[in-house]
Amino acid sequence: MPNNIVKTEVTILIAEDDDGHAELIREHLVDAGVSNPLLRFRDGQEVWDFLAEIGPGPKRKHHHAYLLLLDIRMPKMDGVEVLRKVKAHPALKTMPVIMLTTTDDPREVEACYQLGCSSYVTKPVDFLRFAEALKRLGLFVTIMQVAQINSDS
Repeated sequence: MPNNIVKTEVTILIAEDDDGHAELIREHLVDAGVSNPLLRFRDGQEVWDFLAEIGPGPKRKHHHAYLLLLDIRMPKMDGVEVLRKVKAHPALKTMPVIMLTTTDDPREVEACYQLGCSSYVTKPVDFLRFAEALKRLGLFVTIMQVAQINSDS
């Protein structure tokens, strides 16, 4: 196993501006058996400030593993821009990022994969389909190995 891959508790970061969607994500992750710590951010700037350790709010812990569930359509900074910044940052580029969005535009999907997202999950408008997508996501998270962010910066 490579040195930067560790089995450790992963904190799941949820960047979602819609309170209802954020609560559904949380509930369905828990229903799928995910017991990892969850942190919720209401816009792209808030999650970026946390990850980049800027601004007045909370900051990420060094030598801690994170998984980012990132909505694309958010105020202040959209998810694509957050993804671009994460993948360009030396200490964050190995962090898995799963894009969550209501659109399945093939150009947007391709752009996110080109920028380095780990997965792209479309949030169906239909509640039952959305719940099923989140349940599958929760099962994915439980078996996933995550590269630890191991930078001192």
